Formats: sequence, C-alpha cells, structure tokens
Amino acid sequence: MKKVLWLLILINISFAVRIRDIVTFEGNRSNVLIGYGIVSGLNGTGDSKATIFTVDSLVNVLSRMGINFTQAQINQMTTKNVAAVMVTAKVPPYAKAGTPLNVTVSSIGDAKSLQGGVLLMTPLKGPDGRVYALAQGQVVVPSAGGNATNQNLNSGYIPDGATLERSLPFTMPKNYIDLYLNYPSFNTANAIQDAINNKFGYGTAVAIDSDTVRVKLPPYNAVDFLSMIGDLNVHVHNPSKIVIDSRTGTIVMGGDIRISPVAVASGNISVEVRQAPANPQQANKTTKKGKKYSVFFVKAPTLRQLVSSLNSVGATPTDIINIIQAMAAQGAIHAKVEVE
Repeated sequence: MKKVLWLLILINISFAVRIRDIVTFEGNRSNVLIGYGIVSGLNGTGDSKATIFTVDSLVNVLSRMGINFTQAQINQMTTKNVAAVMVTAKVPPYAKAGTPLNVTVSSIGDAKSLQGGVLLMTPLKGPDGRVYALAQGQVVVPSAGGNATNQNLNSGYIPDGATLERSLPFTMPKNYIDLYLNYPSFNTANAIQDAINNKFGYGTAVAIDSDTVRVKLPPYNAVDFLSMIGDLNVHVHNPSKIVIDSRTGTIVMGGDIRISPVAVASGNISVEVRQAPANPQQANKTTKKGKKYSVFFVKAPTLRQLVSSLNSVGATPTDIINIIQAMAAQGAIHAKVEVE
C-alpha cells in the first residue's frame, strides 16, 4: 500500500497576535536539574552484578545509615531489586523554594524494569554544581496499552517528586529588558518595536536585530508594565518555508510559495514550468504516456498546485520530496527548504 502524503498549507497573510505569544522575556526561562540516584523495591528486575556502580552506590547509601560491610559481604551482594538511575527535573521560571517539581527517572544500568520501584532521596544539582532540589517517591512507568513489545519499562516519572530547596539565581533587570523572538524576523522585530513605541512613546523600544527587541523599563512597577506590553497586538507574516519530514512523507509549507520556470524528472514523472506554453493546450495539464506522467504549468504555479497535481498522478512521497528538493537546488523555489 502506498504511503499517504499529508500536506499542511499555511497561507501567507498578515494576522494579529499578542507580543507575549511570539517572544520570550529576558530571564523568563526554565532551568534543568540532574542527579544520580537509586531505585529500590523492584521485583527482581533491577541491575545485575555486572553493573558495578550500582553495588558501590548501594554500599555508600547503607554506610551513611550506619550499616557497614566487609569486602566478602560486598562480593556476595545482589542488586536485582535495585537500579541505578539518572534523575532530571525542569524548574519553571521564577520558581521559589518549596515549589514541587515533576521528576523523570531513567535507568543507566542493565535493569529490565523500573516498574513498582521507589526512588530514594536524591539531590538534584544545577549547572553550577549546587544542590537545588531533593527528589524521592514512587516511580510511575507509563503503560503502553498492554503492548509489551513497544513498552519502555526503563524510564518513568514521579509527579511532584522533588521539592525546590532554594531559588535559582535571577535578578530582574533595572533599566532595560530584552524580548527574544521565538522565530527571528526583521519584520516582526520592527512591528514589535513600533507597537510598543506607539503605546508608550518613541524610544521605549529598539529593535536590536531580527531576534531581539530591547525595551526601556519605567521607574514604577515593571511587572505591570511588561504585562501591558505582552498584551499588545502586532501583525506578523508567515515566512516562505518548506519543512519536509522524510520519514513520514509530511510536507509543511509556510507562505504562498511560487515556482519559477524549471524542468525536473524523477522516476516516471516529469514536471515542467514554462513562462508561456509552447502549446496553449498543454498549459496546466497532466498527460500520460505509457507508465510515464508529464505535468505542465505556466504563469508561476504555487507549490500547493504542484503537490496536488503530483498526488493526482499517484506520485509517492519520495517522488514529491525529490522533485521539491531538485527544484530548490535549481533556485526555482523561492523558499527555505528544511529536511528532517
């Protein structure tokens, strides 16, 4: 059965959006924490003795509780009910001490499953090496609907499994704050600058580049000021861009993308775009000769029209992707092409 090519067209029109939806305010970012821990209480699905660091970790944990072992006892120790894991958590912007965090737990040894396990108290550190949170709790392994073949039992999560012990360093800017565009664009940066200046006066905002708009903070409540800025509407345009997922055959197009004169052949399909038809009866027409198809266009067809015509003659996703890439390589498609 031939794979279906899913196609999403984004029309290149101007539309209004809130500034808060298209920018990130300076400092308004998440931070990540990481730690190394032990999951206990497994039903014989933990690490084997071949995972040496699990034995060492278990000995260290028990030693801190006043339980000591001889070397002979350590050699005889089994770890089938415990597993060494990496623990990660994401700290939301401006989180304060006491904030609960969701935790992700993943095995780093040869454990078969973390199902039913309990994470022992684990310190979570930031990039600076300082401990910012403590994690502990029952590990939840997501179910795969009974399909054991596709189920990953070596990772899980703990809802609210960590508590932030100290706030991460952050200082609110005093004079200026930068707004970072989620999708850099000179036009959008300029539109944001104009919207802010029209509301609060010329010189309040300056577009530094396609990615950054710098805003002057007032002497009064900056939080209230930034909230008002976030609610301002600006008009943005979808860029002319094509994103191709080669694994699924999905093509996402942004903008009204047109094709210049070009001729391309891929397999049993040929495509020709002409300034004017050599034969007017062949304009924008699909013909079949034996097992070969020919697609003719004039007057700069859109990429949407091309894909629609290729689908109508039974082109495979691979054929369509190859044709688009070939046209882009020749400069006939005036848009950025990204293949994933």
